[in-house]
Amino acid sequence: MIKLESDRLLLRTLVESDAKNLADLMRRNKYFWSIHEPLHEDEFYTEEAQFKKILESMHLLRANREYSFGIYEKGSNYLIGHISLYAIKRLPYNSAFIGYSIDENYTRKGFATEAVKQVVEFAFQNVQLHRIEAYVSPKNDGSIKVLENAHFVREGLLRELLYINGRWEDHYLYSLLRYDYYS
Repeated sequence: MIKLESDRLLLRTLVESDAKNLADLMRRNKYFWSIHEPLHEDEFYTEEAQFKKILESMHLLRANREYSFGIYEKGSNYLIGHISLYAIKRLPYNSAFIGYSIDENYTRKGFATEAVKQVVEFAFQNVQLHRIEAYVSPKNDGSIKVLENAHFVREGLLRELLYINGRWEDHYLYSLLRYDYYS
């Protein structure tokens, strides 16, 4: 298990026993998150489905291909979000994507930015990445603010990148380079 700590948060890699809490988080935010992410079939929001996702994530973690963390306020066992460093590619890319979601009741408090900064530090210091990328909907002002507060740079618009809830949606591509982070 990997644990990362910031001023207010504890991030730790998800394990099998987190399946119920992860399913609860997914169900609580099903419609809130579906504004910018695909709405899934009902089965996706079950403990069994989340258990399988966690097992897959643990397998990818052992292969150093993905790091999926639960986000908790320090001193609490209440899951308020999740964040992943995923699709890790080694040279010649040495890059990964970052993705995150925060419980609707915990948005606009800086938790997402704090979590992103912790995972970025982990990515550059421990995983030794050169580049971290993120996709974000142009309509998702909150997530754009998170990325920009974490010093990500908007590189461009990817037209009709993702099929979300019956429509092709454009997304911005953001990135953060190792030397930008350390300068």
